[in-house]
Amino acid sequence: MNEIIKLDAIRRDFTVGSETVHALRGVSFSIAEGEFVTIMGTSGSGKSTLLNILGCLDVPSSGEYLLDGVSVRTMGPNDRATLRNRKIGFVFQSYNLLPKTTAVENVELPLLYNRGFSARQRREKAVTALEAVGLGNRLNHRSNQMSGGQQQRVAIARALVNDPVILLADEATGNLDTRTSFEILTLFQRLHAEGRTIIFVTHNPEIAQFSSRNIVLRDGRIIEDKINGDIASARSVLESMPKED
Repeated sequence: MNEIIKLDAIRRDFTVGSETVHALRGVSFSIAEGEFVTIMGTSGSGKSTLLNILGCLDVPSSGEYLLDGVSVRTMGPNDRATLRNRKIGFVFQSYNLLPKTTAVENVELPLLYNRGFSARQRREKAVTALEAVGLGNRLNHRSNQMSGGQQQRVAIARALVNDPVILLADEATGNLDTRTSFEILTLFQRLHAEGRTIIFVTHNPEIAQFSSRNIVLRDGRIIEDKINGDIASARSVLESMPKED
């Protein structure tokens, strides 16, 4: 399998006043194309720091990070921003949509930085991405006209529109009720089945059973890295839930 991510002895230290905080203490792992990996840990475990490094928002203090074969640590901020825009699709807990713009306009945003697309091509790609997440009938709805689950689907469509090598989700079901969470998890499992590489950062241990592999952090170190041989179906859970009135 093609190796999408390779981390080797990643350390990240922060200076706070006169103290040095060791947020990551020699983290190493690889992620192959097509894996659905959950990264877990309690507050202070280092998972947010790791997410920022994986997402090219931050660089490690030492160690090597290869994203799709490209070394990230030695890059300047502009090159990292370009790599981030082309290779990574982000999905956040808070959706991060522009409030007064339509679903299509929100999804087109990442393509504005890519001069290879005309306005018509941007629109076409955005519509295709929204149809892929089941929002073909909500193209011109504004964020404030949509439910939380619909907004998160727009955010996922926006993350997909550049055809990134990885989808990086940060607590992507954290603001959603149980039923909507399983609707979103069902969507992530479908994307995984289609061959997408997904990294899902969460503090919710239940989500691990729906991914193909689970990495657990504690105090900046990996304490568990386990393949899930019996992946639960989010769709089955969703279908077993009582119907809402």
